[in-house]
Amino acid sequence: MGRSSVPERSTLASVAEIDMQSQGWLTKPTEKKRDSSDVYQNVRQRLVDEMKAESIRLFLRSFTKLPHLAGTEQNFLLAKQIQGQWKEFGLDSAELVHYDVLLSYPSETQPNYISVIDDRGNEIFNTSSFEPPPQGYENVTDILPPYNAFSVSGTPEADLVYVNYGRTEDFFKLKREMGINCTGKIVIARYGKIFRGNKVKNAVLAGAIGIILYSDPADYYAPGVDPYPDGWNLPDRGVQRGNVLNLNGAGDPLTPGYPAKEYIYRYKVNEGVGIPKIPVHPIGYHDAEVLLYAMGGPAAPDSTWKGALNVSYNIGPGFVRNISTRKVRMHVHTNNKVARIYNVIGIIRGAVEPDRYIILGGHRDSWVFGGIDPSTGAAVLQEVARSFGKMKTEGWRPKRTIIFASWDAEEFGLLGSTEWAEENARVLQERAVAYINTDSSIEGNYTLRVDCTPLLYKLIYNLTKEISSPDEGYENKSLYDSWLEKDPAPENNSYPRINKLGSGSDFEAYFQRLGIASGRVRYTKNRKTDKFSNYPVYHTVYETFELVERFYDPTFKKQLAIAKLRGKLVYELADSQVIPFDCRDYGEALKGYSDRIYKLAKKHEEQLKTYRVSFDPLFSAVGNFSEAAAEFHRRLEHVDRKDPVAVRIMNDQLMFIERAFIDPLGLPGRKFYRHVIFAPSSHNKYAGESFPGIYDAMFDIESKTDLHGAWEEVKRQISIAAFTVQAASETLKEVA
Repeated sequence: MGRSSVPERSTLASVAEIDMQSQGWLTKPTEKKRDSSDVYQNVRQRLVDEMKAESIRLFLRSFTKLPHLAGTEQNFLLAKQIQGQWKEFGLDSAELVHYDVLLSYPSETQPNYISVIDDRGNEIFNTSSFEPPPQGYENVTDILPPYNAFSVSGTPEADLVYVNYGRTEDFFKLKREMGINCTGKIVIARYGKIFRGNKVKNAVLAGAIGIILYSDPADYYAPGVDPYPDGWNLPDRGVQRGNVLNLNGAGDPLTPGYPAKEYIYRYKVNEGVGIPKIPVHPIGYHDAEVLLYAMGGPAAPDSTWKGALNVSYNIGPGFVRNISTRKVRMHVHTNNKVARIYNVIGIIRGAVEPDRYIILGGHRDSWVFGGIDPSTGAAVLQEVARSFGKMKTEGWRPKRTIIFASWDAEEFGLLGSTEWAEENARVLQERAVAYINTDSSIEGNYTLRVDCTPLLYKLIYNLTKEISSPDEGYENKSLYDSWLEKDPAPENNSYPRINKLGSGSDFEAYFQRLGIASGRVRYTKNRKTDKFSNYPVYHTVYETFELVERFYDPTFKKQLAIAKLRGKLVYELADSQVIPFDCRDYGEALKGYSDRIYKLAKKHEEQLKTYRVSFDPLFSAVGNFSEAAAEFHRRLEHVDRKDPVAVRIMNDQLMFIERAFIDPLGLPGRKFYRHVIFAPSSHNKYAGESFPGIYDAMFDIESKTDLHGAWEEVKRQISIAAFTVQAASETLKEVA
């Protein structure tokens, strides 16, 4: 590349380089002042009072004016803008950190589209190769047409098979119950339910030579709401973009495990990790209806296979009798190329424990304007950074260091965040206390949604009680009150629901690979009544500032509530004398997860006896963990808070408890997913699975040819889980 091959110094090195004379904030007089000065009184309240809905609105307006896809000039300019603002806000430093990663773009000369061809090969129907731009954006350039990033190029021709959502169970039904073979066929799947990369992987495993993805109104059109711009529904020519990789946490496909810097070895582009072997292309429901209308073959097996289009949802393969000679041809001309991406890393150094880091990170890159994803998160990050910066310029400093991160290339496989985690892994695993994600702050406007480690449950419950609910009809009530009423936990309705962390956003490398306690909070839809997947215009050109301002959050109060909650989380983690984690909740969660996995195993009661499979060691380890956690918190209550070393010892035990669940060998076939308690589901990257090693070993076990070997692997996974939980409980015991 013609650039220096010497490794650059990491931005994190600058945290450690403190000129104490010029800073003057580690010396004793400053410490004394820190406790007594009026400046520090009630920072926790002033921090959130400083945050304003109008300010978030202005950041959102600014960030969504132009498309800013990863690897483009516009996204680099946005990085520079954010860097400049962070410096103005008063952060100690704000640096751009670049990586050269594999990205993927459609051809500029050959459009991607799908055709129906007659028996002479003439194209008698072509799908649209672009989305009609929304009002006010007709003259914007650099809007890329809809495509699936990292699709292989090609022009396969074949009969079409409808595969419902393309889930594992959908392909099982086709093959095992209906006797339909997808080998050599092009399949068409509707978006929704699971991560699109899993759909593509399943199609490849089924022998398909191409896959078409489309948005069905059943999943992307709420009843009684107009399509954009008159409402928030998906127009018939709207198309969801998105990557179709199966990276399993690898980061840049050409440098798995290592940062994509100039000096790192790269695989060849065709050897990249997780790149699909077949062409993939997305279309809107206007075009999908034409393809599905003519389908022949058997009827849909049941109502769960039927969407809301005016078609029969026949399975195929191929079209109805009178046009059965017609085939489908895909035209995909998408190119993968190495391009430079830029993270922005901002730092406020800690006054007491500068070597303990709280990270607040979210991505900046978008498919087009990023009206919701990610800019409602980027605008909140900006407002939180502004508020912390203001407190710092007024003389306050947190006890621990806060790192703000604007990640690049999240949409291409969480690349910016993963590369930075890889480059700084040694430092982060020794010093990182927590990672809070700040992707989209709204995906609906009904109630709060939280996904986090059990260590953060109590902190989140407590903080939501301090924030006013922004919901209509909940005036004078707390965010906790509205959240509890609208979405109680299924297992105990006296608390609100909190979900397991899966993947699909930038916490992945920090939690699943490095074992750093992580959490994410945002506003979401009504899970009981809103049956559509995600929000309807997700990843389309219609995701604009106006979508948010007109329909999702006109007052910006929902986004403000999320800013306050994310900001408070960071503040408490950075400034509490004792890290506000509760290990007892982890013990409770482990008990629930072990009961659940045992219940699944009990469906195979005969085999459990035949192959002598016992879960007793796991139950025993979980019991030991709960006892160790209870004893740890008893000691914590009596720790001498005036003895900094005694407090630091306990804090280190708290910080390292998440790390204790990491297995350096990783999960089978997924070495970058190293957390033994949680992983993204093997069948849906977005969802979290508990005890994933055991779960995957038991999945579909009855159809395995070597049952003895399959149950031996279950036993091995149970032993790994039992050992890991037991080892984690040892870390909570008195140190000497």
